[in-house]
Amino acid sequence: MVQIPLLSGAYQTRSIIAGAQRCVNLFGEVEHFETFAYFPQPTGPSVTTHYPTPGLTSLATPTSGALRGLYFASTDQLFAVVGTEVVYLSSTFGAQSLGSIAKGTSICSMADDGSTLVLVDGTSAGYTIDLATLAFSTISDPTGTFVGADFVRYLNTYFIFNKPGTPQFYSTESGSLTFNALYFANKSGYADPLAAIAVAQQQIWLIGTQTSEVWYDTGGSLSVSGAQFPFSQVEGAFINHGCVAPYSVAVYDSNVFWLSRDNAGQAIVVMGQGNYQAQRISTHAIEYQIQQYASISDAVGYVYQNQGHVFYVLSFPCGDATWVYDMASKLWHEWSSADVNGFLHRHRCALGCYAYGQIVGGDYETGQIYKIDPKAYTDNGTPIQRIRSFPHMVADLKRVRFNRFVADIAVGTGNPAADTTTGAAPYIYLRVSRDRGASFGTPLQQTLGSEGDFRKLVQWRRLGVARDAVFEVFWSAPVETALNGAFIDAEPLAS
Repeated sequence: MVQIPLLSGAYQTRSIIAGAQRCVNLFGEVEHFETFAYFPQPTGPSVTTHYPTPGLTSLATPTSGALRGLYFASTDQLFAVVGTEVVYLSSTFGAQSLGSIAKGTSICSMADDGSTLVLVDGTSAGYTIDLATLAFSTISDPTGTFVGADFVRYLNTYFIFNKPGTPQFYSTESGSLTFNALYFANKSGYADPLAAIAVAQQQIWLIGTQTSEVWYDTGGSLSVSGAQFPFSQVEGAFINHGCVAPYSVAVYDSNVFWLSRDNAGQAIVVMGQGNYQAQRISTHAIEYQIQQYASISDAVGYVYQNQGHVFYVLSFPCGDATWVYDMASKLWHEWSSADVNGFLHRHRCALGCYAYGQIVGGDYETGQIYKIDPKAYTDNGTPIQRIRSFPHMVADLKRVRFNRFVADIAVGTGNPAADTTTGAAPYIYLRVSRDRGASFGTPLQQTLGSEGDFRKLVQWRRLGVARDAVFEVFWSAPVETALNGAFIDAEPLAS
């Protein structure tokens, strides 16, 4: 038998004859290597193991409506925007409505200085929350400097805003929420308007619609006396990538992620780094999938960390899809949620953050707050369908008889009787395409084994003849699993 490893992550290309590998609700973890007799060897039987993506557990339903904002303040307080309601969520996830904002569907941006939280929603209004009393109010600026914003960020005692539809950004005075008419500047390297603002490593990333540049705090607290704007551009920090989807911007450590656009095109996912370069992290296959959506400007991104993996999550409301990049393995996967009929859609969580010792996400449709939980194997009771397609099986385009396919998957972790909560049974299914991935046959069922039966061999026999076959396994059993790949017994024929 020949071992078939899974090395590439999701890679379904524009032509299925080149690559037809789907990776849905599974992420790859590359095994580390040890040296034996001067040769590096993986510590396990496979180079890459695929583990289940986290499930969802309900924490709160603060109010009905789409989740528009989620923010964990520096004071260890969690805030959400659901529909038009601004909500405080305690450490026990009790919900307290604080006030209302303008009706809309845009993502809301929040930042705080330890005493005051500032919220903007893309309109000309802005809002504050006193973090000690939870008093909610509207920003009032007699100078007329505050004109609303799509983004608010905080750096070195200043709140920083973009002026919507322009290359301009502006800030408060140091250590306060007062404004100075002189505290503004233009993104200067190119005339494109600002799409988003991010702060990473104590620097401001001004991400335009076609180009980007990085600014920094020149130092010192400036007064109302007319002193110059406290920020200046980092010399040479100019990036020829702008942003097509403002809310795709997310930050982890010194890295800034976004869905790019430039003078040559769009739909490449990039990661800005501390050397002021934007590294392309999407593959041709991912870029092709993204370009099929009717609109990509509505994409929303966030970052979460799970067991040492840092994931950049990029959801497309119009495309009804969620793609996830793993910084550890540099592989992509699809993250999907099923409806009541079993059809797959984008993941339920519109946004996520770390709060109260766990990863918290919010539902894009209902506003429900979830724990993004690696120990949960359903999405709040709804089965999670996990799919992994294998590389093309070809032998010089000769006909091949496939005698046996053995899934190298963890077994014995659940009872084969139907689960009383979800109705799902711990079964796995195999589908075979004999036309290069264009269509698949009837799913063939196998059990994942009785609880404790760790020697169970998950295999299928007499799988027919093809010149180019694609195998695909899928399951939705609410049990812990891990997939290394497969072993296949194949016999090339004479022609």
